[in-house]
Amino acid sequence: MTAPAAQIGFDDFLKVDVRIGRVVDAEPFPEARKPAFKLKIDFGPEVGVKKSSAQITRHYTIEQLQGRLVAAVVNFPPRQIGPFMSEVLTLGFPDADGEVVLVGVDRDAVIGGRLF
Repeated sequence: MTAPAAQIGFDDFLKVDVRIGRVVDAEPFPEARKPAFKLKIDFGPEVGVKKSSAQITRHYTIEQLQGRLVAAVVNFPPRQIGPFMSEVLTLGFPDADGEVVLVGVDRDAVIGGRLF
C-alpha cells in the first residue's frame, strides 16, 4: 500500500473531473506492454464517447465490460499507449495482488454525471 497523498484544498479536488460512463465497446489490446483492453465509454452528450486503455484483464472479460458503468477522469490530456490514444483514465483500486478492480456504483447513475 502507498501512504496517503499530500493534503489538498477542495478547489484542487474540483479540478479533477471524474464522470460516470457506460462501456459501449471493449476489445483486446494485444499491442500493449501489459495485458489490457481498449474501451469506448459513453459519457453522455456533454463529454461524448471517449477511448481508454485499461489493464483490467485479470478480473474482467470483454463480455462483462459491455454495458458496465465505470468511473473515469475525463480532463487529463490524451496519452499515447503504443498505437492507441487513450483519452480518459478509467479508475480502479488494487486487489491483494496489485491487479485492478474497477470503481463501480451500486445503483444506476446518470451517464456523464460528475463525482461530488
